[in-house]
Amino acid sequence: MAALALLALATPASAGIVARVDQSAQRMRVYVDGALAYDWPVSTARAGYVTPNGRFRVGRMEPFWRSRKYNGAPMPHALFFRGGYAIHGTGDIGRLGRRASHGCVRLSPSHARALFGLTARHGGAQVSIVP
Repeated sequence: MAALALLALATPASAGIVARVDQSAQRMRVYVDGALAYDWPVSTARAGYVTPNGRFRVGRMEPFWRSRKYNGAPMPHALFFRGGYAIHGTGDIGRLGRRASHGCVRLSPSHARALFGLTARHGGAQVSIVP
């Protein structure tokens, strides 16, 4: 049963947008209609913080958001997938590819803008996060 659950997380959906985040590799692979379209470095939660694993749907989309929890930190092209957790752009691009966030999934600003546009055009996206 656990093997089936892991396989489901590893396999992109056959339609729409799927953003698959691999926390051990600090990479996001974006699939469009089942085909790999992008492979980008990300930053997920650093020590003491958590990026949740699982399958989620993008709920709210905000072209520009400021964190209410972290002193108004900018979160451009934010795709919220679980409460306050989001995929968003960061100005701290030197840390991409390493754990650096408070739990969100950070992308370069241009990659966040591209993913935001894809998600808007396709009417949503699935987010899959694995350890």
